[in-house]
Parts: sequence; C-alpha cells; structure tokens
Amino acid sequence: MSVNVTMPKLGMTMKVGKVSKWYKNEGDSVEKGENLFEVETEKITNKIESPGSGILFQVVVSVGMTVPIGTILAVIAEAGEQPERIEGIRAGEVVEMKAEAGKPQSAEAETGPKEKKRILSTPSARRVAKELGVDLTLVPGTGPDGKVKDADVRKYHEEGPPAPKITPLAAEIAKQEGLDLSEITGTGENGKITRQDVECALAAVRAVPEGEPSPIKVIPFEGIRKVIADNMHASLQNAAQLTAFTEVDVTEMVRFRDLMRAEYKKDDSVKISYNDIIVMATARALMRHRIMNSTLVGEEILVHDTVHLGIAVALSEGLIVPKLRNAEQKNLLQISREVRQLAQKAREGALSVEEVTDGTFTISNVSMLGMDGFTPVLNPPETGILGVGRVIEKPAVFNGEITIRHMMTLSLTFDHRVVDGAPAMTFLKDLARYLAQPLLIMA
Repeated sequence: MSVNVTMPKLGMTMKVGKVSKWYKNEGDSVEKGENLFEVETEKITNKIESPGSGILFQVVVSVGMTVPIGTILAVIAEAGEQPERIEGIRAGEVVEMKAEAGKPQSAEAETGPKEKKRILSTPSARRVAKELGVDLTLVPGTGPDGKVKDADVRKYHEEGPPAPKITPLAAEIAKQEGLDLSEITGTGENGKITRQDVECALAAVRAVPEGEPSPIKVIPFEGIRKVIADNMHASLQNAAQLTAFTEVDVTEMVRFRDLMRAEYKKDDSVKISYNDIIVMATARALMRHRIMNSTLVGEEILVHDTVHLGIAVALSEGLIVPKLRNAEQKNLLQISREVRQLAQKAREGALSVEEVTDGTFTISNVSMLGMDGFTPVLNPPETGILGVGRVIEKPAVFNGEITIRHMMTLSLTFDHRVVDGAPAMTFLKDLARYLAQPLLIMA
C-alpha cells in the first residue's frame, strides 16, 4: 500500500517548510528510516527520514518550494504498485493556507480542473474583440464592476496595453535608468511594480556577459541569510524593544576563571571560559527574575520554570542560536562541556530541531570580535537578550583609589510590552553582581 510523505511539523511554531533537497529520485528504492529529503525552516535545515519502504513513486513538491505543514511532498509505493498520481507543485507556484482553522491545503486539493475565468463584457465588446483579434482577458474594463465595453476594446487595440501599475519610487528609478517597464513583471499587490522589481531588472541589465569577469560578487538573498533578515525585521517591527547598559568590574570573574583553568588544566574536556561563567550566572539570575525568562505567545505571557538558554553562534553563512536546555540545573563543568558541544554541532550543521527551538532567553557574546558593547535584537518570542562585550583592562575606582581593573560592558534588550524598565534593569543589576563576585552565584 502506498505511503504519502508529508511536510512535518518541526517545532511548535512551525507553519510552513521549504524542501531544500531530495536524496532520492523518482523510481529509486527507499528504506524506512533512511534520509529522504531536507526541510529548511526559520530555525534550521533538517534531514527527514523516510516513513516507509518501497519505491519513490512520485515527488510532488520540487526543491525550492515552501509549503504548509501537512502538504503531501511525495508518494512511496510498493514494487509494481501504480497509485494515482498527484498534481505536482513546482517552483514558482504559490501554495496558500486555508482560511478556516489555519489548516494546510494539500496538493490533492488542487487536482480538480480549474474553471475558466469569466470576463464581464458587453455583446458589442465581444463582437469587436473578435473582429479585431483582441484577447478580452487583457482588456481593462471601464464599465460597472469592471465590465469591458466596445470602447475599451477599441482603445486597447489602438493604444496597446495600459501602462503598468508602479510605485512612484520605482517609476523614478526606472525613468533615470531608461528601463522598459513592459519587460518588468510586478510582484506587488495586483501586479504592481515595486522598487525591488526595478532593482532586479536593473541588475539583470547590468550583468556582465558570460565569460567576462564580474567586478561585483552576487550573493543570493536566500537560505539562512534570508531567514535571519526576515526574523530580525519582524522582531523590530513587532516588539517594543529597549536596551539598557551597565559596565561591570569583572576582575574577580577573571581570577575565578584562571583558578578553574588551573584546577582542570590536565582535563582536556574542560576549558572554562568567561562565557561559561556568564551562562551560569545568567541562568541563576533568570530563576530569581522569572519574568525575564518568559515568552509572549499570542495574547499570553508564558513564564517558564526552566531556563532554555540560547547561545548565539556565528557561522560563515549567518547566525544560529542553539539552546542549552535546563541551564539552571547545570554546574559550571557541565555548562562548559555542553556549550562547546552545541557550538561544534552548529558549525557541522548537525543540530537537531530540539536544539534550536523553544528557547526562553538568549546570550550574544561579541567579545571575541573586540567589541565593547552593542544593542542586540530580540529573538522572538523571548522577552530578553543579553549582549556581552569584551573584558578589557582599564583605570577604574576601586576602594577609593584609581587602579587597573578588568571591566566589561553588558547590554540587555527587553520587550517593554512584557516587562517594565525597573524589573528588567534589576535583573541586569543582579547579573552584574554575580559577575563582579562569582561566589554569589552559589548562594
């Protein structure tokens, strides 16, 4: 009996997924449990195993298509079996969500014949269109409800298609560059030509002929880079973000780090870093200030009793944030080992869905880049994100005297819709105390 392969739900918030790779071609044999295809979501690219054994009878959704969860992607049949084929979904086609109950529309729903669009037109318009050889579907109607009149047909025949709809900025750019608007396909509402459409067309015009070296490196705005861009833009648009800064004297943290390294210098699996201590301190501080360990989902603020701490890892293709789960329960040695394991898996592209979803708070450390501080952007639906700058020796007042101390800047961005400034800044103050006196973490 045939088996339908569907778009899986990888994480609580996933609604759609993109098929980024098929490991098998139609006609290939597949075994249950072997890798069949890859799915790219807003969080990660994940390998999906075959749900059954047999022959890959049909690939319904081609590589590059984004479809809702539950959509049929492929059909696996038994040897010799000939199930009914499903109309395929190809790159460039649009797959929409059903309005009711937010359920995905499967490819099967599209198998029926589509009704030909009815054009509202007068009898005389149809007669004139036939005489002049004009396609009525291309003629804009000026009558009631857009009905096409014979005058509309004659005008179209004499003057040609009407000028395309275009935004003012796009029109100005096209005019300055001398672009032919008739050759540009609009992607805006009702086919309106946008600035992006004009810029794409301009890039194509300026493209260097094949065989000649190009002075410009073109990087496709897609994949993880596009996902990061969309998420960051949505974060700034949809949250009331505020950032607070504090400078911390972390001289004792530096001593504590050096002491731990000396203690475990013979153990290659342990190499305590400032970041490990910051992770531990943050997890403890979050348990004292639970509102900072919350997420805003719909109309509800979910205050979590466990800390799933996101640790931002920079990759060549973008940023990914694996989660250290139950961070509040781990000691410093466990944190050190597990954070390194997560970072290594991130660089190897081996993170599982569970390791990149359902975070409650994020830490982004830019100290290795030599930066003192920055304003991090929230990772929705989390309430807070901590920015960590470098540790630097500088003059500071200590015990009434000016002396050289190790200083570090912390920045906390928080969602002002969820938490007010005072409790958020109190959390940051307590975290700073933990780093100034690491023994307080154990209290």
